[in-house]
Amino acid sequence: MFTHYTKTKRLVNGVNINFRIGGTGPALLLLHGHPQTHFIWHKVADELAKNFTVVVADLRGYGDSDKPIEPNNKNLYSNRTMAQDMVDLMMDLGFKQFSILAHDRGARVSHRLALDHPNTVKRMILLDIAPTLAMYEQANLEFATAYWHWFFLIRPAPLPETLIESDPELYLKGIIAVRSSGMKPFTEEAYSEYLRCLRLPGAANAICEDYRATASIDLDHDRNDLNLGNKLTCPLLVIWGSEGTVGRCFEPLTEWKKLAHNVQGKAIKSGHYIAEEVPDDLVKETLDFMLEQ
Repeated sequence: MFTHYTKTKRLVNGVNINFRIGGTGPALLLLHGHPQTHFIWHKVADELAKNFTVVVADLRGYGDSDKPIEPNNKNLYSNRTMAQDMVDLMMDLGFKQFSILAHDRGARVSHRLALDHPNTVKRMILLDIAPTLAMYEQANLEFATAYWHWFFLIRPAPLPETLIESDPELYLKGIIAVRSSGMKPFTEEAYSEYLRCLRLPGAANAICEDYRATASIDLDHDRNDLNLGNKLTCPLLVIWGSEGTVGRCFEPLTEWKKLAHNVQGKAIKSGHYIAEEVPDDLVKETLDFMLEQ
């Protein structure tokens, strides 16, 4: 579990980003989703480090990364800004080009990163998401019921923040325990880490601001790229859980083909938390794709 990794922070793009780095070989950036931290990768990090120099980072607002507060500034937690954090981090570490494996919110940040900085991304894997614009515009009852937090978190401050801070553990379990696999994928150490970080000052506000940006400025950025015909140019693999909501409510590969020139995709037997539910399968898929000649 993160054997031979070094944990540290770097000040980039105006925030301190918490991350671990380990392994040797070409650079691979791993990004997590909500309401978790970089610890989601603890079951796959050691295996991936045998073939890559792996950077496992906390997004701004999450984990032990900074959680800046600036009311009414949608740019502060936009995917574009969060993507710039990661580009600056990788450049600061000496990686002008790198590949990406990302889940959930981190996958949305990575989508934006690869659009805004196409020359930096060699190959990319996105886990259990359809494009943000498609998910909002095609929302139905099943999706809204499963992803209720998408609509709760974007309510004006301080309502959602106050409710989360009143009982962070209730909120955490209300998100991760109600998925198809319940609590089985999460080790005690991982769960404790997610809860610890959710209890940190500013965490609830940062999460809400992330989602508020996604429902506003991020959609504007996505629509602008769509109108201009800008598409992802790096080789892209999209993977979703066959037992999750994304594959039932949307056609992920069809939607990503509208936004990428070179994309392939598949469902694997898992729920939403692929890296923690089927780590061995994810490692195999990652190596097959990333090392493809």
